[in-house]
Amino acid sequence: MTNPRTFPELSPASAITASVLCINANDPSGAGGLACDSLVVSSMGGHCCPVATGTYVRDTLEMEDFYALSDEAVQQQARAVLQDIPVRAIKLGFLGSLANIRACAELSNDYPDLPVVAYMPSMSWWDPALIDDYLDAYQEIVLPQATVLVGSYGLLWRWLLPDRDSAHPPTPRDIARAAAEKDVPFVLVTGIPSHPQHVENALVSADTIYGNGEFELFETEFIGAGDTLSAALAALLASETSLSDATAEALAYLDKCLEGGIRPGMGKTIPDRLFWVQPDDDEEDDGAEAGEPAEGEPKR
Repeated sequence: MTNPRTFPELSPASAITASVLCINANDPSGAGGLACDSLVVSSMGGHCCPVATGTYVRDTLEMEDFYALSDEAVQQQARAVLQDIPVRAIKLGFLGSLANIRACAELSNDYPDLPVVAYMPSMSWWDPALIDDYLDAYQEIVLPQATVLVGSYGLLWRWLLPDRDSAHPPTPRDIARAAAEKDVPFVLVTGIPSHPQHVENALVSADTIYGNGEFELFETEFIGAGDTLSAALAALLASETSLSDATAEALAYLDKCLEGGIRPGMGKTIPDRLFWVQPDDDEEDDGAEAGEPAEGEPKR
């Protein structure tokens, strides 16, 4: 596994084996979408093949609109890549339309040996009728082809267990059992309420908890965390890392991205997917001791 704090040393052949087809929306703010996917896959030592489903109109504060590309445009982008590059995993983000859902399901059906990481983002900004149609179609034709479904606890609960009437909130395995009815073998549930100021993330199947971890909440609101996590997971699976190890590494990477989060605009904070480029404090101290000019001092 490539250490995310160092530049990966990959030969051209090994870089090809870690290619990931990322089908997602363009996000002009850089918070999520294909910009995020490209940075994350590269950070994990892979090669991102970005296929656009359309573009958001958004800034770091709020979502304003989405313009979808046609299913033909999505298909042609993806097939051009798949006929040229030996892709080793597929990451699905926001597909944007029912036609694009069908197109992506057809694509993944033609490559049944590739792991598919299906990330379900929040769509609270969208028209409720469009959301319902989108989720229904996704359940019917995308979930049966997914290797891992990634989503937040609240979203997955409301989506997969809409008729639950128990007085107790569902467990991650309850969600995984509902997903298993749609032939999804694994679910990575994020943001499970835990102790105060902590959330839990868990990789589960209908029968087993494969791994979980508790993370402290940061005192800021992030956008782009789900795309970051799912892209990292897809990249690690493409490098033939086991699912359990890939999940643990992807969650550790996300935690570091959030810890070093940046606020490029007037809105929310974005995970720093290139945190590993920044020098450690120890390295900065070593540089100063070696005679490096202080900040603001001209170099001689």
